[in-house]
Amino acid sequence: MVSGGKYTDTGQFLMASISSLGIGSGLDLNGLLDQLNAAERGKLKPIESQIKTQQVKISAYGELKGALSAFQTAANALNDASLYQSLSTSTTGEAIQAAAGADASLGRYEVEVETLASAGSYATARLEGIETLDDSVVSGGGTLQLQFAHANGGDGESVPISIDDNATLADIRDAINAEQAGVTASIVNDGDGYRLALMSTDTGEEASITGMDWSGVDLEAGVSFSTTATAVENVGKDAELTVNGIAISSPSNQVEGAIQGVTLNLTGEGSSTVKVEQNTRAVREAITGFVEAFNALKGTIGKLTAFTGDSETAGDLLGDSAVRSIESQLRSVLAGGVAAEEGGFAMLSDIGISLKLDGTLEIDQQRLDDVIANDQDALSAFFAGDTATGGLAGQLSEAITQLNGNNGALGGAISGAESRIESLNERYARMEQSIDATIARYRTQFGQLDGMIAQMNQTSDYLFQQFEMMNAQLGRK
Repeated sequence: MVSGGKYTDTGQFLMASISSLGIGSGLDLNGLLDQLNAAERGKLKPIESQIKTQQVKISAYGELKGALSAFQTAANALNDASLYQSLSTSTTGEAIQAAAGADASLGRYEVEVETLASAGSYATARLEGIETLDDSVVSGGGTLQLQFAHANGGDGESVPISIDDNATLADIRDAINAEQAGVTASIVNDGDGYRLALMSTDTGEEASITGMDWSGVDLEAGVSFSTTATAVENVGKDAELTVNGIAISSPSNQVEGAIQGVTLNLTGEGSSTVKVEQNTRAVREAITGFVEAFNALKGTIGKLTAFTGDSETAGDLLGDSAVRSIESQLRSVLAGGVAAEEGGFAMLSDIGISLKLDGTLEIDQQRLDDVIANDQDALSAFFAGDTATGGLAGQLSEAITQLNGNNGALGGAISGAESRIESLNERYARMEQSIDATIARYRTQFGQLDGMIAQMNQTSDYLFQQFEMMNAQLGRK
């Protein structure tokens, strides 16, 4: 609206400010300004489209990088020489379970488990003279001795337990457990009274609890041990077994050293056969995983570069030079093979893996099984080699690392797309500032136009009034 305007005595209109476009002129200047703003901002759409294109590319590159990483992980698994030296164990029967370590030797072992190792236990005679667990058992405190008669090769040992004044049977149990002396204590009610029961925490005769010496504490008056419900002692046993006829004794049911590099877990009495063999399953799974990872990578590339004849459904990296470079480098490493000694493997086809026409890998399972079963040393030399990049797997891993580097095909493509987005964002910001300045200039000009038209309208109204007054004075109608 126009505010504060007035005429001078000479009829000149002094225009004040216009607070809303179009109020002074009656024209839809705000609508016109909005149309001009929309037209100007249309210049930003090509930049927005280019930014979106680069963002889509970066997302597609990320998907490709993930597939490359998965393939590199599979290649690295094959680039470990220890894979081809690993051993596995198999057992028959239910008496034992076995696990082979790195220093185990191939072989077959007949194992006979005669006795399982057990933990010793000891229960005191029934305590007479107490009715509840809250009743005091000892007076004046003192030291209670736990006895392990078979420890130290039969020389025995004792573990002192400090007992507080006026301790109850529960207090004594807690004091023994707090000492962590190789036993756990509990309280048993045999139907006629209470006993203190102890169980060795370890199996075997030497770790077995065999008794308790109460001479270091004074029992409360009226409290005594029964002479009829006497102490019960169960001495722990060592496991007894034979390996290929050789007698072996073990304090634990987990036996190490009976077979070099093999841990036997005894689960029952009886006969079992233990076989230590090369771990062909781990090698087979690693090679199968390698082929599957490469085919998955090939599938990802196919999806990202798919040609459908429709730009809306075509792959996001259709015609991308970085993808072509990645495929070319990987195909070159796969087809190039490795230098092999006489009798060794030089090409993937030598071990039963072929490159199909569609670019994927295919396994001849029969050939691969034969190689894994009979030529693991040569297989190790082919995939792992004698250096980090001496075998095919190492060469592939190194190639992928280079592809992902700043100067590599994929790393460079990602960096380039990110740089283009940064440049486009700067261009967008500059153009937006230019548009804002243009619209501000239009707003100023429209405001001036609105004021001029308002002044002209006011002048027209004034002149009309003056002519009307003159006509009235002259008697004109």
